[in-house]
Amino acid sequence: LKMSWFWFYLPLHLLMVACFCHSIKAPTTSSQQSFKTDLFNFYHSLILADGKETTIHLLKDIPKRYYFILEEGRALAPFTITVTPCDVPIEWSILVHKASASFLGKAARGDHDTQEVSKSQKAPSMVSTIFNYKGNSVETYMGMSSHSALYMLEFLSTERDTHITVYLTTDTTSGHLYPELPMDPRIDVTGIGHTTVTLTWKHSPSVLQHRENIQYCLLVNEKHNYKSLCAAETAIRSSGMKLPPTLALSLSPYLLEPQQVMILSNSELSIINKASSGEVRQICMGTRNTYTVPNLSPSTQYYFDIFVVNLLTNASAAYTGTFARTLEEPEPKVTELKDGKVIQVVLDGKKQKFYSLQYQARHKKIQFTFQLCRGQVRVHITKNGKTVASENISGLRYFSLKGKLLDTYLVQLRSTEESNSSVKVQVSPYFQKPLFPLLPESLKIKSFSKLRTCNSVTIAWLGTQEESKYCVYKKRIEDDQVWMELRSADRCSGPESRHKSEKVLCKYFYDINLQRAVTTETIKGLDAGTLYLFDVYLFGPSGIPVRYHSKVVKTRKKC
Repeated sequence: LKMSWFWFYLPLHLLMVACFCHSIKAPTTSSQQSFKTDLFNFYHSLILADGKETTIHLLKDIPKRYYFILEEGRALAPFTITVTPCDVPIEWSILVHKASASFLGKAARGDHDTQEVSKSQKAPSMVSTIFNYKGNSVETYMGMSSHSALYMLEFLSTERDTHITVYLTTDTTSGHLYPELPMDPRIDVTGIGHTTVTLTWKHSPSVLQHRENIQYCLLVNEKHNYKSLCAAETAIRSSGMKLPPTLALSLSPYLLEPQQVMILSNSELSIINKASSGEVRQICMGTRNTYTVPNLSPSTQYYFDIFVVNLLTNASAAYTGTFARTLEEPEPKVTELKDGKVIQVVLDGKKQKFYSLQYQARHKKIQFTFQLCRGQVRVHITKNGKTVASENISGLRYFSLKGKLLDTYLVQLRSTEESNSSVKVQVSPYFQKPLFPLLPESLKIKSFSKLRTCNSVTIAWLGTQEESKYCVYKKRIEDDQVWMELRSADRCSGPESRHKSEKVLCKYFYDINLQRAVTTETIKGLDAGTLYLFDVYLFGPSGIPVRYHSKVVKTRKKC
């Protein structure tokens, strides 16, 4: 800091010159007056405000200096300075120039005369460093100021351009801008699960005194802890995410960016910022000092920071951050498949987990059969650890595979929708007659618009070369029920789930010539201008039904 002495004296002497020029009574030109005004305003802007948080932007390797003096007549008054780095570590120091603060105070206000300037220039002075710090932690200096001293704060960033906040106060009686931290500001981890972590912390004294204006907010991320709220905001923005002005801590209804998700429930605000670098969650939970963080990923390390926030000023104080690793996800249960046995699996769409089935081959050639009952399902089959099939299935799907005796097959099923899906699965030797019926080329039901009347509808569907039983069912529905009926239909359920009054007829038919394997049926006794849902069930030799795709038809209103 040897060079800093020169830079400290220079502004001080220039400030005296500015004040001296201001006291001259002789007439001046407009350019001289402009110079004096600019010089006075420049140094006046470097006076650090008392009782106000100031944001300061720093350019790399360029020091920035601010000054403060006491009001006249205040001797040995206490003061505090809090500096909050909002990104990289910085260097900052406090220097004191013991000179006439009486003159300097008037210089800043402009109420001085030439005689005082002369006295001040003759007075002895001394500059000394009373505090210096390097790092990225929030640091507070508390001291006693003298009426005969001018203070300078010098800030320097050597890594990159950044910004900081500085708070100076000489009033220790009107409360604190920043909420207070407890004597022990640590966050305790009291519970760890596969997808949850429970945290608890000691109450801030500010919460106990001003409960309506103070709240706790939690920041969760997978990178590291943050020592201040502005540091967290800066890091999140630099990763490509945009935040509301104060990290949404004031519960204001800010408009969110597309990569943000806001969740408000039970007086608790959560904002999830999504970016390629990961996910950052902000959760404000009022004045509760315990919280269970939900929806975490198993076997993942998370960092947790608690901030106590003043809702009136948005000033905050950070607890000492902590971290925890969620438990490893337990190995999924594997269900054994047996030859010829049909099982139905229900898949949780919200968790998006795989359901595993295992089969040890007793024949060289085998066949897997999948019948999709509801939703959308992804099937992945491996043989001795190597993938042999992987695709989304619809309707009825067969996979014929060839291998060796005692090959181990693993079938993994997953819902590709957020809603639950279900599927029937069967494995059997390839030569064994399948339990599921032989299917036609299409499972669609066709209706003939020209054959519709006020009380009848004609439908048609395809058959196969194998004689099979077909049963037709009808159901009267309303306009607003169509989507739900089609969406929720269980294509694996048989007529046993239907009401007896919905049955129309059952019939057998087949045709060796597939071009002629089609049948029609006219359903009579319907109401005019009414929507009906028609279903056709196909039964094979084993009695397992396959449901055609439902068809909605409306009878004519006038005939």
